[in-house]
Parts: sequence; C-alpha cells; structure tokens
Amino acid sequence: MKRILIPAGGAVLATGLLAAGLAGTAQADSDVAKDNMATSAANAKAIASFWADNNGAALKAAKQSDVWTKSDVAKLQSKGGYSSDTKPGSTAPIGQEKKSSSKTQNVNFPKTIGKVFFVNSKGEKKWCSATSIQSKYRNLVATAGHCVYDTATNSATMDKWVFVPGYYQGKSPWGIYVGKTAFTHYDFDVYEDYDRDYAFVTVYNGVKLGEGQGKKVTKDEWDKFQGVKTAKDEEISASEYQKCKDYHGGETPDCWAKASTVGDPVGPDYPGAVKVLKEVSKDQYTAAPTGKKNGSKAVKATVTEFVTESEYKAYKGPGYQKIDSRGNFTITHYFLKYWVKKSTSVKYYRTNFYIIEDFAKDAGRLGDNVGGQGFAWNQPTGKAVRVFGYPAAPHPDGNKAYTGITPKWCYGNTTKKLVGSKAKKIEEHVALKCAMTEGADGGPWLYKYSNAKRLGYVNGVISTFNDQDGNGRVDYISSPYFDGETNTVYKAAAASWSGKVV
Repeated sequence: MKRILIPAGGAVLATGLLAAGLAGTAQADSDVAKDNMATSAANAKAIASFWADNNGAALKAAKQSDVWTKSDVAKLQSKGGYSSDTKPGSTAPIGQEKKSSSKTQNVNFPKTIGKVFFVNSKGEKKWCSATSIQSKYRNLVATAGHCVYDTATNSATMDKWVFVPGYYQGKSPWGIYVGKTAFTHYDFDVYEDYDRDYAFVTVYNGVKLGEGQGKKVTKDEWDKFQGVKTAKDEEISASEYQKCKDYHGGETPDCWAKASTVGDPVGPDYPGAVKVLKEVSKDQYTAAPTGKKNGSKAVKATVTEFVTESEYKAYKGPGYQKIDSRGNFTITHYFLKYWVKKSTSVKYYRTNFYIIEDFAKDAGRLGDNVGGQGFAWNQPTGKAVRVFGYPAAPHPDGNKAYTGITPKWCYGNTTKKLVGSKAKKIEEHVALKCAMTEGADGGPWLYKYSNAKRLGYVNGVISTFNDQDGNGRVDYISSPYFDGETNTVYKAAAASWSGKVV
C-alpha cells in the first residue's frame, strides 16, 4: 500500500527527507503518515457485513491481539523527567452524558470505549481496545499503532478494520464503524518505533445490519441462492398433502410424509401404499443400501436446514450440524424412504423455502452517538489517569485472570520517562501500575476523567505490558508520551472527513 506523508496544513510532501534538517514546529510537518483503509462506501459495507453476518459470528470468533511475547514482557527502566517539545495543550471532549448528582464511588465506564476488530496478515481475526475521540466531523477513534498497522509484514494496515463501541458478545449497540483512513506517526509507520505506538483512525458513519423479512421462493430458487436462507416445515392434513402432490404432478420436495416409526412396510405397488421418510443418523444413512428397491426410486433423502445460532446450539436431534464456509449454521437431516400401509400412523408436512435479504441502515456519526473524549499533550507526568481496556490474554506464567468480555479499569499516577523493550525501540514511555493483559492494548489513558460525565482527555494509549517484580505476572502497563508531535498527528486526523456507508 502506498504511504503518503502529509503536513498539518494538508499539503502533500514529496518525501519525508525534506524535514531531515528542520527544527521546531517545521519538523513536525513530516511526522504524519496517512494510510487508506476502506476506500469506498461499497467496500465499507462489505467489511461491516463480514463482521455482522450470522449474528456477529466473525466478531465472536476474534481473539485478542497477540503481538507481545513473554520475552517482550520485561522490566521498564527509569530515565528521569521530560523536556516538553511544545507547551502543554488540550482539546475539550464532546458528549451527551449528563452530570450525575450521585456520590457513589463506583467507576462509570465511558460510552466511548469499545473494541477494534481486524484481520491480520495471517488471516486471523483479532481485536484490541479503543475509544472515540473528539474531532471536527465526530468520526475519530484513538488506539495503539500496532492495532492498526500490521507490524508482521511492515507493508499495510490491518484488513477489515472496524470499531464497535459498547461491544458485547457479538452485539454492536451503536453500529459498526468501518475505518477509512489511519493516521500514525511516521516513525511507527516506517520504523516500527513503539515510542510512537499510537494511531488515530477516521471512520465512516456507523452501519446497523440486520436480516430483512424472509422472501418465500421455489425450491429451485432456494437451491441457487448463495446468501442466508432457511426452510420451515408446517404440518398439513392428508388431503392437503394429496392436493400438493396433484398440483406438482407427483412427488415434490415441497410436500412429504413422515413416520417416527415404520410399521406395516409394503412395496410401492401395494394398493394405497404411502411413501414416508424416517429420519436417521448420518451413520445409519451411509450404511443403508442405495439404488432401487422393489422397483422404486432411490430410498434415501437429505434435507439441509439453515438455522440461527441459538437454534443450532439448542438442537439435540440426529441431524448433522455444520458451520459452512460462509458462516451459516446448518443442520443436515438424513432420511430413509419406506412404503407403508395407509393405516399406519403418518404425519404430513409442507416445506416452505425462504431467502433472507440483508438490509443496512445509517447509524449516524460516531461522536453523535457515543460522544468523544478530549485530547491532551505535553502534560506533566506524575498525574492521575484512569485507564480502560478489555484484557483477555493470560499472564506470562499462564494465569488467565480476564475473559475480555467486559471492560476493566486501572487508576493511578503515571511515572517518569522509561526505557522498555529494545526490540520495540522503546526509550520514551510512561508507565502505570496495572495488571491488565493483552487485549487491553489500545485502551485510552484518560487524564482529568470525570466519573459523573464519563469524559476526560486521552493522554496515552496502552502499548506494552510489563513484569517489574519478575513474578510472571503483568504489574505495569506503558504508553508512548503524548507530545507536540502526537498532537500534529492527531490534528491531521481530527480535521479529516469520512462520510456515510449507506
């Protein structure tokens, strides 16, 4: 993917080398790396559908980010205080939260947080943590750079990147927000320098996807349709069954007879003989003879039923359950055919075939729906922050303290400048005592967080996980220090428009 360097003012630079000899604010002109993600509304809709189809099956299948190895979880070393490159500054948050009169000490989680989902270069579905952040068009997400840029290939942003605020077990209460453009620091984009492990991603308006009303079709149309479909059986009378056969000129998959047990078996030429189906297991079906019997047609039949995930999990019958290549939940029923006397207890059914047509609607802008945290840079260390994320990975010793299902938080004062993993080129991180593990990476560090308003200022993102006392448990997390160069990247992203998907 082609990379474009842009200055804060918006003009495109021909090369990042132009800034090599510059100083002060001019040097910041080449700090911004811009990468396209979903390049069109149609592409964005397809990405949203990928994650939302089949009740969020792909969302549920995703696992936490795993860029950190045991050897990376090392001690941090102090390097003293900071010399800010510019004056401290901040941008106010936006939101709809009303101030609460409650004096409770419980932590109110911000509505802005959620998970970002993506497919990495290995084809694996992964997720990190993130937050909505204030911007001109209310369309911006803040997270870690390694949750946007695929460091395994050093070539492109993550595939099918989306943000889902308020995510919970496959649900997207405020819609799915597809990434349009990723803004990272040039040093992270090119050199994978984790001192710049942050990213700001513009997202399209949210998309809410659902299943439209089932459209009744013929069996041939149903067989040809490649999307989501279902077939439902309804019991009918013997006379209705005969009318159905007469209408179709004989045997038809639309109408059929079924017997739970087979008594009084006869040949097909027996006066008044009724052909019935008896459901059996796949093994019994395979073992049964194939071909003509007593001058009849084949004595086997199968029906594949498309069901919901809840129906799939609740099913206890003999049918064969499978999730197909498109993620559809299917149950294949196996039947053996018999001819029985008309006096035998037989039930008659009509099968109705439906195709399910997806619909999508505009969920609106991210910031309008959940608000957006403020942004702060060049703030002094040693100040209190509240950090939010969705930890899931086990500690280095294998202990798994978190599930990743619900968000967690940490609170404390940040440390001074630190050195961490040499492989990640970390020389200027700040740390916080916190036991959250991977999956929380990308989660916001909120300075001056108001528990009543659920709003604060993003002054860092979870980048690394560290074991300071060497006991095999994560006890500190760290973030790049947000300085004037971070603000340059943020301002470029915050002024970028994205638009609608539908």
